[in-house]
Amino acid sequence: MEPVRDQKCVMIIAGEVSGDSHGAKLVDAMRERNESLFFCGIGGNALKKAGVRILVEASELSVVGITEVFSKGKRILKGIGITKRLLKTLRPDLLILIDYPGFNLHIAATAKKLGVPVLYYISPQIWAWRPGRVNKIGKRVDHMAVILPFEEEFYRKHHIPVSYVGHPLLDNNSSQRDMPVAREINNHPVIGILPGSRDREIASLLPIMLAAARRLLKRDENIRFIISIAPSVDKKYFKDMVQAHGLKSNYELVSDRVERIFERCDLAVVASGTVTLEAAICGTPIIIVYKISPLSSLIGKMLVKVNHIGLVNLIAGKEIAPELVQDKATAENITNSVLQLLENDSTLEKQRREMLRVKELLGGSGASIRVAEIATNMLKH
Repeated sequence: MEPVRDQKCVMIIAGEVSGDSHGAKLVDAMRERNESLFFCGIGGNALKKAGVRILVEASELSVVGITEVFSKGKRILKGIGITKRLLKTLRPDLLILIDYPGFNLHIAATAKKLGVPVLYYISPQIWAWRPGRVNKIGKRVDHMAVILPFEEEFYRKHHIPVSYVGHPLLDNNSSQRDMPVAREINNHPVIGILPGSRDREIASLLPIMLAAARRLLKRDENIRFIISIAPSVDKKYFKDMVQAHGLKSNYELVSDRVERIFERCDLAVVASGTVTLEAAICGTPIIIVYKISPLSSLIGKMLVKVNHIGLVNLIAGKEIAPELVQDKATAENITNSVLQLLENDSTLEKQRREMLRVKELLGGSGASIRVAEIATNMLKH
C-alpha cells in the first residue's frame, strides 16, 4: 500500500512504547483535519491500530542506556538503512519524529538533505545531557513540539522554532483524583510495582523490586502488590520471576493502563521515566528506581547536567519522590523507603500533594490537537 497521487504522505517514527501511544493520538487528531492523509513509518500496536503502515516494528529497536545499544546494534542500523531508503523513495510531505534521538536525528539529517520538512514531537532530554545535540537539532529540524514547561525557553535560547504543547498524557486522563484526598492506610496497603517496558530495564529492575516485596511481606503479611506488565513484554517471564521470589497469593499481575493501576495503589515503586508523570497525574506517591550497566552509568555521570533523574523531580525543581539510582537501587533501600512512607501518613500525603502540583505545571489536555495543528500547517507549505 502506497499513497495515491496527490495524497499527502506523512512518515512517523516512534521507537518506544510511550511514543507509539502518543503518536497514535496525533495520527487520529491529524486525520480529523484531513482524513485522506497516508501514514507510514516505525511504531507498534497503537500506531498500527491508528492506520499507520508499519515498516519496522518499534520493539526491534527499543533499548535503554548507552552500552545497551550494542545488543541491538545490527537491528538499529538495519532500521536506519530501511528508513533512509524509504525516505528517498517516498519523499514524504512531512516527517514526524517522536523522542528516540539516537535513531531519529540520523533520519532527520537525511530528510533535510532531501528537502523533507521535519517536525520533532517530544524533545530528547538534551537539557539534561549531551547538550551539543541542540546544534544538530537546529540544523536538521524545522519545528520542535515540546511537552515539558521548561523546554520551550531552552530551544528559544538556541533560536530553534518551538511550541510548548502540553503533555499528551493529559489527553486521556481518566483519573478523577483532581484534588488530593487524605487516605488512611488500612490493614491491607496496596503497593504498585512498575519495572518499565524495555526488556533490559525489566531484567535489571524487576528482581530487585520483587526482592523488596518479599522483605516487606516479612514485615507485614497484609501488604498487597499490583505488578504491572507492559503490553510489549513476555508475561511468562513475569510469572516465573514472581514465583522464584516466593510471592504467592498476595500479588496481582496486571496488563492494564498504568493510571488505573496507580488509582488502586497507596504508593508505587517505579522505573524512572514517563511513568513518574503518570503517577503525578493520579496523585500517587512513588519511589523512583533506576539502574543501567556500570559503563553506561560511568559515562552518564560525566555527561548529565541535572540534579535529578525523575521527571517529576525535574519539573518540581526539587526531590519530591525518592530516587534510588545505581548502587542505591537495592531491595533493602526500596524496602526502607516504602516503610518510611507507609508508616507516616503525613509524609505520604505531602508527596501526594506535591505530585498533584506537578500535574498542574503540565497544563491541561489537548497536546495531540495542538501538535496536529502544527503538522497540518507544515503540510500546507
